[in-house]
Amino acid sequence: MSEIKIYPLGPLQTNCYVVVNKGRALVIDPGGDPAAPMGYLKSSGVELDCILNTHLHFDHIYGNRALADASGKNIYASDDDLVLMDTEVGRGGLMGFPTVTPFESNNIAAGETELIGLKCRVLATPGHTPGSLTFYFPELQAAFVGDALFRRSIGRTDFPYGNTEQLLSSIKEQIFTLPENTVVYSGHGPETSVGDEKNHNPFFSGMQI
Repeated sequence: MSEIKIYPLGPLQTNCYVVVNKGRALVIDPGGDPAAPMGYLKSSGVELDCILNTHLHFDHIYGNRALADASGKNIYASDDDLVLMDTEVGRGGLMGFPTVTPFESNNIAAGETELIGLKCRVLATPGHTPGSLTFYFPELQAAFVGDALFRRSIGRTDFPYGNTEQLLSSIKEQIFTLPENTVVYSGHGPETSVGDEKNHNPFFSGMQI
């Protein structure tokens, strides 16, 4: 049995996702105190396999170190985002927000893999950050897109290393080519779907998709 749990964490209420399949789990973007998802895993007897980051902005990684220390599991992110850790938008401190407790991450590259017994297609979706990733699970009809795409909006590109043209291309070429019934789980706010955003997202109105 598969399940997706959502925990808004941290000062920007970043969506932390716990994906469960047959007694195994992964956590995506623990953006604050991971006590709630950790409590769920413990109470349900689910074994955590790994921690994934869609990108390395501070509000998505605040809980990385605490969750890794508590579970003994590895953190995975794109090495292309490590440059952000030399900026306030990566290490924290921006606009008075707390700094991020340092952590070690392992590179995860675009391509086909298997996680918690599920097929996963790791998509490179840069633009919001240079190493932004989307984790697409075809068996769950679910794509975890970080801050690349939101319901009726897209991610910011005015932070260091952001690129609007690159982001729009990533969405069109990687996310919008997924099946239209794919549920899009964003870094903030409600979920949407590939079909809804192709048809109604104002950033793509009038564009050839």
